Amino acid sequence: MATILIIDDDPTIRAYVRAILEEDGHRVDEATDGNSGLESFRAGHFDLIFTDILMPLKDGVEVIMELTESFPGVRIIAMSGGGRGLDASFNLDMAKDFGALHVLAKPFSPEDVRQAVTRLLT
Repeated sequence: MATILIIDDDPTIRAYVRAILEEDGHRVDEATDGNSGLESFRAGHFDLIFTDILMPLKDGVEVIMELTESFPGVRIIAMSGGGRGLDASFNLDMAKDFGALHVLAKPFSPEDVRQAVTRLLT
């Protein structure tokens, strides 16, 4: 199974995604913001990254840009529920433009998570 990093400032979202992934046998690590997510990624080996877009300190688009520049081929799933007066599609389209391979609009189902993981890991 895969080793997956979840970067999201919302502990409820991290726990939700983690539960789905661990139920499917994946090893999961978490980061609470973009800076700690980048540190975790550089310190370990991850097959896949889930990142929120709107986070404190360093947002998900910045994370995506740094990872895709430094680690070509990195597999990233971006998540967003909108915010700051924008709907999720704006943030997710931007994430795709900067290198996310798949996007999930919050709220999403366990099946949405599983389909995204399967798509990127096979």
